[in-house]
Amino acid sequence: MERKKTDMTRGPIVMPLVAFTIPLVLGNLFQLLYNAVDSAVVGRFVGEGALAAVGTSTPIMNIVILLISGLCMGASILMSSYYGAKDYQTLQRQVSTTLLAGCAFSLVLSVVMILCVRPLLYLIRVPDRVVPEASAYLSIVFAGTVFTFVYNLLANTLRALGDSRTPLYFLILCAILNVVLDLLLVAGLSWGVAGSALATVVSQGLSCLLCLVYIRRRVPLLNLGKRWLVFDRALLGKTVRFGSTSALQQVCLQIGKTIIQAVVNTQGVSVMAAFAAVNRVDDFAYTPQQNIGHAMTTFIAQNKGAGHEERIRRGFAGGLFIEMAYSAALLAVILSMAPQIMGLFVEEENTEVIRLGTSYLRLIAVMYLLPGLTNGIQGFFRGIGDLKVTLESTFMNMLGRVLAVVILLKVFSLEFSSLAWANMAGWIVMLLFEAPLLVRQLKARPAKG
Repeated sequence: MERKKTDMTRGPIVMPLVAFTIPLVLGNLFQLLYNAVDSAVVGRFVGEGALAAVGTSTPIMNIVILLISGLCMGASILMSSYYGAKDYQTLQRQVSTTLLAGCAFSLVLSVVMILCVRPLLYLIRVPDRVVPEASAYLSIVFAGTVFTFVYNLLANTLRALGDSRTPLYFLILCAILNVVLDLLLVAGLSWGVAGSALATVVSQGLSCLLCLVYIRRRVPLLNLGKRWLVFDRALLGKTVRFGSTSALQQVCLQIGKTIIQAVVNTQGVSVMAAFAAVNRVDDFAYTPQQNIGHAMTTFIAQNKGAGHEERIRRGFAGGLFIEMAYSAALLAVILSMAPQIMGLFVEEENTEVIRLGTSYLRLIAVMYLLPGLTNGIQGFFRGIGDLKVTLESTFMNMLGRVLAVVILLKVFSLEFSSLAWANMAGWIVMLLFEAPLLVRQLKARPAKG
């Protein structure tokens, strides 16, 4: 039986957008469990050094993951547009071309990153005592890069067709498997960070397999058979243009975080451990905001393909409302539970790590409204196909944030919590860049129609 897809080019706007967004947000929260469980398990069962190793590995690992997910996101914008225009033959060629090119790229990337692990760790000034564990963790994770690509492509393809629920189900199953394997390999067999990385790779491989089986049995539109081997050079060029811009935007963000990590690495292991923990919390906070923006992208891209300009405007307004409602709820949770949240990552006797993390979380909580706005605006620009704005605004964000970190930590020697002010500086710079461009675009679109 075919799974029902969601055509967002007709009917109500806000409730279908909410219905599409909720599984998308939940799916990415479960995906974050891969890294969060890694941090929590190694922090509790291996120690502070292992937590620092996983935390300092994350920016490097995320550059690769976000490069891949950015390429898939760029391809999915084209897929959404073809689906909205009912051009199914081009949609199918888009999927097969992206799969073939992406698998080849992922295999090459995997080898290159494994060879460069230690030089990259030394480049970001990781302490010698942390390097062996961080190197082992990254090498194992990079060995599974092709699983990361195939899953991201298939999940983004299903979402481009309006199905945000199925990827959620797979991620729930694989997140549970990841928890079980983490406890078995790290807590039970004492394999340390290597066991944690292996659990992540096996879980990603399973999610990839489940997507392939599901598409074969339940999505006739994507059951291509021999057409999986169709390679369209013209579509590849268009995909590279969209995907590379989206990937550069994602990687730009992570490179900025890696530079910040390098600064933090000079502040001692306790600060590194606290930074690793609050980064996990930030991930859980930001990811729903990002994925509300991604839902807006799918909605807007489908309607752009169908030529429904007025629905684009209304969909953007509805998406911003969802962003602000989520940000307000997030503020209440973080302010009331900051110490308890930090306690999930380290034992109670690590009072310095808990103190540092709690001060940061209580300060950053009141600022979460700003990334809600920026993610909504970026969802709009991605949906209309103007990825240049998303790349440039992200660059402005990270430039402002990195400069603020260097000034606050290195020049004025302020405490760890000042990193929250650096985040705010980046978001403000980003909004100042995006706002005039957004106003111009909205004025160019009909208010009625």
